[in-house]
Amino acid sequence: MRSPLLNKLSVIFGPRPPVSWLLLCFVSVLALIAVFGSSSSNSFDSVTSTPVPEIFTNYRRLKEQAAVDYFELRTILSGSSRQRELGLCGKERENYVPCYNVTANLISGFKDGEEFDRRCEVPRQGSWCLVRPPKDYKIPLRWPAGRDVIWSGNIKITKDQFLSSGGVTKRIMLLEENQIAFHPEDGLIFDGVKDYSRQIAEMLGLGSDSELFQAGVRTVLDIGCGFGSFGAHLVSLKLMTLCIAAYEATGSQVQLALERGLPAMIGNFISRQLPYPSLSFDMVHCAQCGIVWDKKEGIFLIEIDRLLKPGGYFVLTSPTSKPQGSSTSMKKRNMLTPLEQYTEKICWSLIAQQDDTFIWQKTVDAHCYSSNKKNDVPLCKEGYEAPYYQALVPCITGTSSKRWIPIQNRSSSSDLSSPELEVHGKYCSCSFFLPAHAF
Repeated sequence: MRSPLLNKLSVIFGPRPPVSWLLLCFVSVLALIAVFGSSSSNSFDSVTSTPVPEIFTNYRRLKEQAAVDYFELRTILSGSSRQRELGLCGKERENYVPCYNVTANLISGFKDGEEFDRRCEVPRQGSWCLVRPPKDYKIPLRWPAGRDVIWSGNIKITKDQFLSSGGVTKRIMLLEENQIAFHPEDGLIFDGVKDYSRQIAEMLGLGSDSELFQAGVRTVLDIGCGFGSFGAHLVSLKLMTLCIAAYEATGSQVQLALERGLPAMIGNFISRQLPYPSLSFDMVHCAQCGIVWDKKEGIFLIEIDRLLKPGGYFVLTSPTSKPQGSSTSMKKRNMLTPLEQYTEKICWSLIAQQDDTFIWQKTVDAHCYSSNKKNDVPLCKEGYEAPYYQALVPCITGTSSKRWIPIQNRSSSSDLSSPELEVHGKYCSCSFFLPAHAF
């Protein structure tokens, strides 16, 4: 005989209760078990352990919450709780780059190339807006395919410009209907990229360019990188290569390199330091980059010395210096004479010369600068490290830094050497990168 409670339930739910009701009862039982279990556990913990006062933690939490509430109230009272939406810039600002405004720089009185420099202090005209992408812009191809093939609509090289360009451009790039393919074996006027890279390695006494990594060359600064072919080849050798090139109002080498998935940024050798710490690069490369290195009392070479690590290399290739008509040795001697004078002052040694390529090596002896009899370039003040984009300084930096570690003292593997571990730490991963398109 059933109980009165069961009879009432049978009247409400029928002879068989629904499945959903049974599930609800089951979940309720589990919840009760969890609540009573946690409370009993907390009671046990309170008996067996001594409570730790959390006055300071609670006070900090309340103080942070009060600050958040204050700023929220302030935003509401000011009437700016609604986020302002930015519109699109006009077509005339398609190539706009912050702090690079040649017209404004000229009006402000900058000249002799300084109008192309980065100057954020010059007043900026116009309202805030979002720079438009090119009309036919497409997402770049995934790395490594995007290294050698890019969409032609993403850059400022039109079909007419390509057809009217010289034979070098046509040899390097193959323009299809909507793509540009780069020939990995080409890229420089005087030779193919692979041959050129192998030549540099042989001038350094190596068997091939694949040995550059083991020889201590891990980071390379490529000045005036052109189409980025040299940097693309070095990246394939696992060398961290950064391209810098001057600002151009109608697109630039930097834009082309970035489309290929290569690290690149705007940078000039005009009047300001580049935005990198001292002793940052193992090699600095300039192939027909258009910089007169013996200009301004060699201050551009002093900037390269600041960037190079001890034992690092400066590779200069200048096909335009090829002699015509006169004696070959005399022409090259005339070109090298001012460079030799300045490089001797900053303790560089010319270690190799082949055709139009010259390689200097920075000294590994920090005392060379002060003991050099031909040195009239003073040392910077102790601990001097200028902020980024400051004026070029005619003094030597980095000699007293803990990071003064010759690149030849590195481990041949990807691991850091003992001196590097002392400076960078055990878990530093500062020597490698993956291009943006690799992800």
